[in-house]
Amino acid sequence: MAVAMLIGLWIYDEFSTNKHYKNYDSLYRVMMHQTFDGHRGTQLALPYPIGEELKNKFPDFKAVAMCDWGSNHSLIYGDRKFNKFGHYIGEEAIDMFSLEVLNGDKNPLHEPYSIVLTDETAKSFFGNENPIGKIIKMDNEHNLKVTAVVAKQPKNSTLTFDYLIPFHLQESLFDYIKKYHKTNWGNNSWQVYVQLNEKANPESINAKIKNVVREHFSDNQLMLNVVKPELLIHPMSKWRLYGDFENGVNTGGYIKYVRMFGILGFIVLLIACINFMNLSTARSEKRAKEIGVRKAVGSGREQLIGQFLSESLLTTVLAFVLALIMVAISLSFFNKLTEKEMSLQLSNPMFWSILVVFTLITGLLSGSYPAFYLSSFNPVKILKGNIRVGKSSSLPRKILVVMQFSCSVILMIGTVIIYQQIQHGKNRPIGFNQKGLISVEWTNDIDKNFDALQHELLSSGMVSSVAKTNSPPTQIWSNNRGWAWKNSQPNDEGVIFSTIATEYDYIKTMGIKLKEGRDFSREFSTDSIGVILNEAAVKRMGLKNPVGEILKWNGGIRRVVGVVPDMQMESPFRQISPLTIIFQKGWVSYLCVRINPSVSASEAISKMKPIFDKYNPGFPFEYKFADDEYSKKFNYEELVGNLAAIIAVLAIFISCLGLFGLASFMAEQRTKEIGVRKVLGASVLNLWQLLSKDFVVLVLISCAIAIPIAYYFMNDWLKQYDYKISINFSIFIVVVFLAVIITLLTVSYQAIKAATVNPVKSLKTE
Repeated sequence: MAVAMLIGLWIYDEFSTNKHYKNYDSLYRVMMHQTFDGHRGTQLALPYPIGEELKNKFPDFKAVAMCDWGSNHSLIYGDRKFNKFGHYIGEEAIDMFSLEVLNGDKNPLHEPYSIVLTDETAKSFFGNENPIGKIIKMDNEHNLKVTAVVAKQPKNSTLTFDYLIPFHLQESLFDYIKKYHKTNWGNNSWQVYVQLNEKANPESINAKIKNVVREHFSDNQLMLNVVKPELLIHPMSKWRLYGDFENGVNTGGYIKYVRMFGILGFIVLLIACINFMNLSTARSEKRAKEIGVRKAVGSGREQLIGQFLSESLLTTVLAFVLALIMVAISLSFFNKLTEKEMSLQLSNPMFWSILVVFTLITGLLSGSYPAFYLSSFNPVKILKGNIRVGKSSSLPRKILVVMQFSCSVILMIGTVIIYQQIQHGKNRPIGFNQKGLISVEWTNDIDKNFDALQHELLSSGMVSSVAKTNSPPTQIWSNNRGWAWKNSQPNDEGVIFSTIATEYDYIKTMGIKLKEGRDFSREFSTDSIGVILNEAAVKRMGLKNPVGEILKWNGGIRRVVGVVPDMQMESPFRQISPLTIIFQKGWVSYLCVRINPSVSASEAISKMKPIFDKYNPGFPFEYKFADDEYSKKFNYEELVGNLAAIIAVLAIFISCLGLFGLASFMAEQRTKEIGVRKVLGASVLNLWQLLSKDFVVLVLISCAIAIPIAYYFMNDWLKQYDYKISINFSIFIVVVFLAVIITLLTVSYQAIKAATVNPVKSLKTE
């Protein structure tokens, strides 16, 4: 019950995502279908001008708010300096998301140079002072006035932040926004949230906005005929659990894991209920005379059923109390495992209603079979002493044991396959050296002092190489179309290539072993138009001798100077995308630093900190190790694997408890038979085999049922991965062997104990 409760809390948390917003039913975000290289994809990234277009031309929208993807910025007040995460967002977002303004202006984002803080962030800067009107310096460059303090968002919110800044402030702070994005419908880099009017129809809106982007490419045949951009709105109720699209169709998403763990929680509870049923019916002879007497003095079958169900419910209520205590004790560990902030909703009447129903169902489920079975005994036969619980009466128990162990074996197989899939991803060649590689976010201070910073880092002996890049080492933040190459077709311009922008020493810093050619070099002025391809890009372009080839992109030409292996920078379970590494000044988001392999990481970091503090004074020295960031890519699968493993172990343990109890009962039932066999010369080994074989047969039947079921479901689970294992038959052999061994270990104690009893005692009848 404790396991089922924990899983229930997790499922409740998943379903309650975003439900704290008052406008939950009317909030949507705008998405776009596009076709690239024959594949219809769906994305959240949209062009900058789309917000104004939707706001001005479509009255069905009550509010429209543009939003960036969020980033860390340095915020400074006096001697307090923190890196905080936040968004540039439209001013209507405050009301759209019903953010609780605790202090300050109710419409706080209308002022251009303003900032909204969460209560937690405000406290870290100002303590108990009133923060309204105070000036915070962002990135050691821009002064922003605190106009409001809002309540921190729950962890299961889509929109999480430490601060919010007006969206259109970007135009004042960054020239490239006005220059490149203000009227650019071809760059997709922002999100759009919308709130519908009360009577607005989502399907009607989808039809109206479908061609908004296409209308701005009326003379571009590539966009109209190949890419085919189409807008749609996606309701908040589906953001978390139904976020996956395949070929333009919403196919589900995280809901599959919610269903899977719901089923696993039910299985654990079912296995425990089966134990209760089995042991209750197995001990039926002990209560046979009681039932006979009760029936003889007038008790009806309904009364007896009520009695046994009451006993079951009493047991379940006691178990519920213990389970609630166990959940309260283990919840902090479970939160850490699942990276959530769940709590027992003890003040919530709905929470208690669900628990009462849950307890009643568990009690009735576990007590139903014993109640109907025991109440069916014939009182005349019972009181004459003719009641015999033989082989036919043990058949239902055997069926239940088979069901029980089938579930356990399915869980065992599933856990092994999940573990193998995770290891398969971890063993995949990455294509660069993660060890000793760190990344630091690019800032204006670093930009101003880069040459001096680089020189001092290299001179310190702690660093062997430094490089600029537009994305961190374990991610790719930019994807572009429009590339053309020798013999390419017009439709090939729609092919998407991942893009890394850098300058010098990127290959050296990343620890990449070139397949062909070289890195960008200061000795070749022509490298200013250079490009390095990965193997997937070479294959997609069909280039036999790629080095030296001329490519066209973005209205200019690029010369291929090198080829790198397929580097694993995104999901380790997906196909590696074609990649172009371009030489591009000014397009920088991160600084990659290779620590000198001859020094320890801790020593290098301690020596690097004062250098960064000197040349990047407006920002705390914060860094990320590439190997740590890469390992986070497995968090999702490891969570699934860990939960499945815990549930599998519990299921096996509970099943073994049931087998242990049944073995004890069977040994007791066959006491005289064992005594006779010993007198006639049977050895302990013979008796152990006699008592164990029935259980081994049942477990083998369970395995025969479980294997095809496990194969079907795990094969279906693996379909979501491009890079995956093939299910090997040896897994099933190993699991069957383990199941038999576990069974023998469980029943052997009772079997050997019964086999070693003195037959004189076994055959006594006094």
